[in-house]
Amino acid sequence: METAKLTVRLPKNDLDFAKQYAQAHRITVTELIDRYLRSLRGGGGAIHPEVEKISGLIPPEVDAKAEYHEHVLRKPG
Repeated sequence: METAKLTVRLPKNDLDFAKQYAQAHRITVTELIDRYLRSLRGGGGAIHPEVEKISGLIPPEVDAKAEYHEHVLRKPG
């Protein structure tokens, strides 16, 4: 995918909010804007941004069911 640079002027409080939101969600402001624009383009069948945000966090070699089972066993009763 080809990328291009864009300068956007925003009110300072909006830019501060975008930076804080991105930091809290461990993404860049560029990713935040990209995800939002893709959600606008997506229409029907698009992946919800919250699902997209967490996708890929667990490496494919991890057995999620086994890890969850272990977690439940370790949980205080």
